[in-house]
Amino acid sequence: SGTVQRRDKGGWVISLGRTEAILPREEQIAKEHYKRGDQIQAIIIDVRKDVRGPQVVVSRSHRDYLAALFRREVPEVDEGVIQILGVARDPGSRAKVAVVSRDRDVDPVGACVGPKGSRVRAVVGELRGERVDVILWDADPAVYVANALSPAKVTRVLIDEEKAYAGVIVPDDQLSLAIGKEGQNARLAARLTGWHIDIKSETLAADILK
Repeated sequence: SGTVQRRDKGGWVISLGRTEAILPREEQIAKEHYKRGDQIQAIIIDVRKDVRGPQVVVSRSHRDYLAALFRREVPEVDEGVIQILGVARDPGSRAKVAVVSRDRDVDPVGACVGPKGSRVRAVVGELRGERVDVILWDADPAVYVANALSPAKVTRVLIDEEKAYAGVIVPDDQLSLAIGKEGQNARLAARLTGWHIDIKSETLAADILK
């Protein structure tokens, strides 16, 4: 946590009390605007050597910042009962977080969302409205890919491990939801899972398989 001090040629200078940090342009959330005196939170991503001394670099767009917010808001994450196994972000727009529980009695998605969505809502509020999908991680890549495409419903996932390729078939009425606006849902799911995802409707898939 710090206070916005001034604009620098490289970004914004943030006072952390006994020292200062730089929030570079590329580490900012694009639609956010700051002014002197604003209170701001970020994650330290680097400490660079500088002729004036160590230069602390912070970020609000880094995926680890989103993970840190969940650690703050969800006690089960902070305690290690729930693990965050993946984060994919379009900073300021949308993100997907993959979680798993080490305790069978703890629902990782439910715990991260919180009662009536309170926990995830606190994270979204800190990110100025960035939509966050909490996804259940699975060791089975087909199940994981299907989960990652949430909120779309998936009919079938065909995995080619050698090519890291996942062919996904969805009901016709779920195709646009699975792909997302400008391909965002599919793109984030691919980044989250590490698989190249190709989505087809049931009708098109049936035509191809004839």
